[in-house]
Amino acid sequence: MLVQGKDREWLESVIVKLRMKMDRVSERSKEKIPYTTIDGRHDNRIVDNPSGFETDGICWWTNGFWGGMMWLMHHETGLDKYKEIAAYSEEKLDACFAEFDGLHHDVGFMWLPTSVANYKVTGNPLSRRRALHAANLLAGRFNLAGGFIRAWNDLEGSDTRGWAIVDCMFNIPLLYWATEETGDPRFLQIAMKHADTAMTAFVRPDGSVNHIVEFDPIHGGVVKTYGGQGCEEGSSWTRGQTWALYGFMMSYIHTGKEEYLQTAKRIAHYFMANIPESGLVPIDFRQPPEPAYEDSTAAAIAACGLIEIAKAVGEREKEVYLRAALKLLKTLDERRCDWSGDVDHLVTHGSEAYHNPNRHTPIIYGDYYFMEAVFKLKGDDLYLW
Repeated sequence: MLVQGKDREWLESVIVKLRMKMDRVSERSKEKIPYTTIDGRHDNRIVDNPSGFETDGICWWTNGFWGGMMWLMHHETGLDKYKEIAAYSEEKLDACFAEFDGLHHDVGFMWLPTSVANYKVTGNPLSRRRALHAANLLAGRFNLAGGFIRAWNDLEGSDTRGWAIVDCMFNIPLLYWATEETGDPRFLQIAMKHADTAMTAFVRPDGSVNHIVEFDPIHGGVVKTYGGQGCEEGSSWTRGQTWALYGFMMSYIHTGKEEYLQTAKRIAHYFMANIPESGLVPIDFRQPPEPAYEDSTAAAIAACGLIEIAKAVGEREKEVYLRAALKLLKTLDERRCDWSGDVDHLVTHGSEAYHNPNRHTPIIYGDYYFMEAVFKLKGDDLYLW
């Protein structure tokens, strides 16, 4: 384990609670792909959208996280039921390949925790084929002139041909995996070029990051930046910080390129310096003090990235990152986790965006990254990225 003493006792108690909670929730949601909960029960992206959240149904970008949670639980418990639920979720995502217009750059979020995970654990050749198909779709979004992967398809009223977003740092590990699996270097080359572009176009000198950067899609070069899901242009959307913090660590893990580690550390130090004393992370570090909007999902993702940095640095440094990760996770456990077996969600107070009314609500990736961070601390986790 990465932690000892009272921290280890705390960790072991959380794992016991996770196992008890997921044993019940997995049975109730075994034929669902959830995004949030309605009256304490998971919604279902497989069918029509009953939640009122604006999503793309089966092609919604978060649809890999439930399968990822099931693979983490299978690794932790050895129980086949989790593997079977994960496989069911993965199979349902096949419909997305037929609905091509519904897929964007987020195929990494969708098929890394499902098909790549399945292939890593079981060697399933169909899972390998799905993941490589998704990797080719992602590679096809690369813009050579600008050196970036296009984020979204056409959005009503906006020309998004030159738009890239910081979230994509979590999608490019699908390309790293594709090169590792096939030996074809083009996937790695595209992923590293995007990461290199992100280092200069997204990461600011103080370690904060832009959410959306618009490039000239014909000639390259930055046109402008957008506030995106943060408070305003030039602000500091906290989940965007974590996509970059942990995302650059993912690139470092796959490539060993020192600049990626140093970039992740710079972002991490900015993030740690801005964590409130309460440990409750706001939606945007530069938002007005009132209303005090939170995003607990940013805390969970940041904890994952901080733990990975701690594993990559020397003994003298690692304690700084572990302490910050533990503060975030203990705060979530004590104040923002619902451990009741009667509701399907775990982490509360997730927020989609500063200006989106869907604030302080359960969101599936909050549960996923809390679980991932806890198992990272245990030291024998299944790395899905």
